[in-house]
Formats: sequence, structure tokens, C-alpha cells
Amino acid sequence: MITVFGEGRGFRVVWLLEEMGLPYRLRGVDLLAGVENDPEFLDINPAGFIPALRDGEVTMVESVAIMEYLLARYGPTALAPGARDAAFPAYQQFLHLGEAGLAASIYFVSGARNIAPESERDNWSARQAMDVFTTRLTLVTRALERGPYLAGDAFTAADISVGYALEMARKNVGVVFGDVERAYMTRLRERGGFQRALETCQATKGWWG
Repeated sequence: MITVFGEGRGFRVVWLLEEMGLPYRLRGVDLLAGVENDPEFLDINPAGFIPALRDGEVTMVESVAIMEYLLARYGPTALAPGARDAAFPAYQQFLHLGEAGLAASIYFVSGARNIAPESERDNWSARQAMDVFTTRLTLVTRALERGPYLAGDAFTAADISVGYALEMARKNVGVVFGDVERAYMTRLRERGGFQRALETCQATKGWWG
């Protein structure tokens, strides 16, 4: 049985598992209570961050890496175009942009604006991270102006990666998107896999609003 530890970016993993029709269980991790009180989880990821995955003898962390593992291990699947597919370069780019350019940047903006002392909420690093997010978002917008999904006409795992990052930005930072991005986010939310993942991830459902 595949076990996903923790929600947060673990929602990406659960969403992918639902899209692939793979059996799994979600095991909650309460970061607010302190992972030092959760030895089972620390045995999986001693660094103490979520998500993590256990699949038989395999343990992994990092949501996009976990997604790539699942796609390769349990594929082939249309969610991951093959290397000779014309959609592959865009798929690969946006799969990683969803974390490296978007979610990672907005994470630090969110921390500064919502958790930092008042005097630090608009610091230089937070503004730099917001600039990174904003510039990378132009790549998403341009791709969506050409087609309904980031790799073209078909939904792929790249949309899961980026879609989660956009929802993070909307909810945690209050980013206001344009018509193209909003229509895209609506398409993603209407997917059966997304809806099933949201029902599984009750903490995420409450956060989503």
C-alpha cells in the first residue's frame, strides 16, 4: 500500500494518485504539534517536512520527485508524455516550474506576510521572492493563452504541480489572477481526481476556502 505522509504539498501527490487510480492511504502529520512527537514520521523523513511517501521498501520526500517516481513506477500514463512526444518539453518545464519557480517562491512570501514580526513582513527577500513568482507566472499565462493546459490540449501532471502553486498564491498571499489563470484554475477544480483528493485531504479542503 502506498502511504502519503502529510497534506500541504502532499495534496499534489494525493491528486496524482487519484488521477492514476492507484490505491493509497493518507497518514496525517501535525506540524503544529511538533514532529519531534511523531517518531513514525521522523523515521520516514528525519528532516521533518512534508510530504513523504512510503511505497513498500521505497521512501521518498519532495512532492515533484514523488510525482515523477509514481508516474515512472506505475506508468505509462497520459499524465506524463513520453520523451518523444511533442508535448514533453512543455510538460517537463512546467512540472518543475510549479515548485521551483512558483510554490517555493510563494512559500517565503507567505511566511513573511503571515508569520513574521510586523517589521519584517515586507522585507527585501519577501519582495524578491514575490518578483520571482510574478515573472515565472508569465510563462504560465503565455502557455494558457495557447491551449487549455500547460502542455497543450491534454491535462498532465504538470497541471497538478502548477495548479497547487497557484492555489497557494491565491489563498496564502491573496494573489489576484487574470481571466486566463482563473479559467484554468476552475477547469482544474472541476476534475474528478481533484474533487476526490480534496475529500481525502480534509485539512486542505478547509484551507482551500
